[in-house]
Amino acid sequence: MGDTRRRRRLFSYRLLLMSVLLLGMGTALSWAASRKKGKQDNRVYLIHADELRYDVNAGYPPAQIVKGRVSFRHQGATLTCDSAYFYQEQNSVKAFGHVHYRQGDTLSLDCDHGDYDGQEQMMRARKDVVLKHRRQTLYTDSLDYDRLYSNAYFFEGGRLVDGNDRLSSDWGEYNTETREAVFYYNVRLTNGKRLITTDTLYYDTKISTAHVKGPSHVTQGKSAIDTEDGYFDTRTDQAQMFGRSTVVDGMKTITGDSLYYDDQTGQSEGIGNVVYIDKLNKNELHCGCLRYNEKTGYGFATVDALIKDYSQKDTLYAHGDSIKIFTFNIGTDSVYRKVHLYDKVRAYRVDVQAVCDSLVFNSQDSCMTMYKDPIVWNMDRQLLGEEIRMYMNDSTVRETRVIGQALSVEQVDEYDHFNQISSKEMDAYFEHGVIRRAVSFGNVCAVYYPIDEQDSSIVLMNYTETDTLKMFFSPERKLEKIWMPAATNTAYPLTQIPPSRLKLPQFAWFEYIRPHDKDDIFEWRGKSEEMKLKVVERKSPPKQTIGGNTDARRMSER
Repeated sequence: MGDTRRRRRLFSYRLLLMSVLLLGMGTALSWAASRKKGKQDNRVYLIHADELRYDVNAGYPPAQIVKGRVSFRHQGATLTCDSAYFYQEQNSVKAFGHVHYRQGDTLSLDCDHGDYDGQEQMMRARKDVVLKHRRQTLYTDSLDYDRLYSNAYFFEGGRLVDGNDRLSSDWGEYNTETREAVFYYNVRLTNGKRLITTDTLYYDTKISTAHVKGPSHVTQGKSAIDTEDGYFDTRTDQAQMFGRSTVVDGMKTITGDSLYYDDQTGQSEGIGNVVYIDKLNKNELHCGCLRYNEKTGYGFATVDALIKDYSQKDTLYAHGDSIKIFTFNIGTDSVYRKVHLYDKVRAYRVDVQAVCDSLVFNSQDSCMTMYKDPIVWNMDRQLLGEEIRMYMNDSTVRETRVIGQALSVEQVDEYDHFNQISSKEMDAYFEHGVIRRAVSFGNVCAVYYPIDEQDSSIVLMNYTETDTLKMFFSPERKLEKIWMPAATNTAYPLTQIPPSRLKLPQFAWFEYIRPHDKDDIFEWRGKSEEMKLKVVERKSPPKQTIGGNTDARRMSER
């Protein structure tokens, strides 16, 4: 009875062994037949194993257990490992030890263990996973590769290396067909000295371009960028930022709705409510559009252009249609700039206001020049001419020159009395921003109302004609003395002033043009045509014939 049972058991084992061998042979023959016909089916085929066994007690579904130089093939892809469970009916494999998956000539995957499902065409790789595709390498501990859609997903932290670019995040995916990657949560991208941190980043490996979404921070040396929607080309160092972005470079900051930068050309551009802040020099530039090239030093700003300078106690506001910046001797110790503010320029500060057609500031000599009907107001005094030059000293005025048809008008009281000086040119000299000396020369005419110091009343009116007039003032702006050469001087009591002497022929009072506050500089109010200064052309001397030249010509004719 015992012998019979042993024979039956031995027969069952032999039958099982033959089934396994026939199953293996059938698999190999089926793969060879499909290969010979040049067709690919959806089956996973076992190509080689040093050892194969079939364990009916291994659970459900039953698996073939293979060991030693194991190799599988599925639709052109190969899978090798040290050992595996092969579920032929389910068309899947569980691979262990030195798992290597290869697809074509461009993609390979290595891991410690993994599951491959031929039906879903999904490779689930775990522990020490390395995915290589062309020049990109992805490192992670848990990765699912969807062969059907060419997507690789990692969800327990991953790192992508692409040339000099290093990307890491908690979760992400990489598409081997489009070569685009998406990273989420604690994303970091490093490229040389640049570091990008964000929560969402799209990366195109074909063109090495990163697109960040959501609050993002970029640092590079002393520069920092904050944006919520930015594109960065890591090969060309080009950047495009949208959604109200800010760039900080040392003591300088620029903010705009859209910012563009090209490191190779040095060209940068800001569009939409652009604000440029220079904390070192304490000034700002506001405009709708700003372009600047850091290599050439050329800049252009337009659309509601506004300059704010708060280096002094009171802030200066200046507005014009456009602003141009020219830089000379760039990159040297003798570098200087010229800033052109032109078309309908208006400026306001509590103590001084100005209006002109165009303005140029030269940092080489700290000179600000106003052209074409310039007008400057200081308290109750108005100054105008063909051209006005203001020389600055640490952002305070140290000297002012009025060239051509110079006119100074000061309102004395509310009864239409004005101190007036007209001349060809005027110079004014300041100390600590306070006028201390004024010089007028060339056809000087003056109307002056002395003030009684006891009751602050007007005593009389002096009318003067001379060639040069010098006026000296105290630190409190009070007139201390007047000097002039030979002059025609007439004093009139207030009740006996001839109407023709009340105002000089050049007299003009443009209070209606004057900016009244910092917001008023955006409303242009210019002179009427009849009130504009007519530029006096300088006369050329008559041509003369020099006798010596005539004699020389006659000698040559002989």
